[in-house]
Amino acid sequence: MTDTPDTRASRDLVDRIEAEWARSYPYLDIEPIGILGRIQRIATVSNHRLDRKLEAHGIGRSEFDVLSALARSDRPLRASEVVSTTMLSGASITKISEALSRRGLLARRKSERDGRVVLLELTEEGRALVDAELPNRLADDADVLSPLSADERAQLVDLLRRISADLAE
Repeated sequence: MTDTPDTRASRDLVDRIEAEWARSYPYLDIEPIGILGRIQRIATVSNHRLDRKLEAHGIGRSEFDVLSALARSDRPLRASEVVSTTMLSGASITKISEALSRRGLLARRKSERDGRVVLLELTEEGRALVDAELPNRLADDADVLSPLSADERAQLVDLLRRISADLAE
């Protein structure tokens, strides 16, 4: 089959990787690479864009994830609650929250009900950082998704939700 300008334009890095795997392992079903490889590539590109923007604030993506979890909450959160809304471990949350506290972006305080529990909450500076960067993140993510129509995005959300929900079970 000869490539036309349309088929060449629609090929991507993952197509090349799939072809390489198919040549090397012709007896294996490589279809998952085409799907999960693209999901991973899209996430990687999106995360690199965010990383570059956050560098200006001297924080990384994990730190922004913690600040974002606190920004979404209407109350201070226990570290375990932040763990449940991010993909970070408890040890990471402790380390990150201590660093963010030193920078004045979040406050750590003991619970009045249980002195063993540490509560985390955004400071004004932390809120200002999220307020400044979240619109940029959403605009970048919208740009990544711009080749899709609204209906296609809705369909993609439904399909990915089904996979995500199945993983959680």
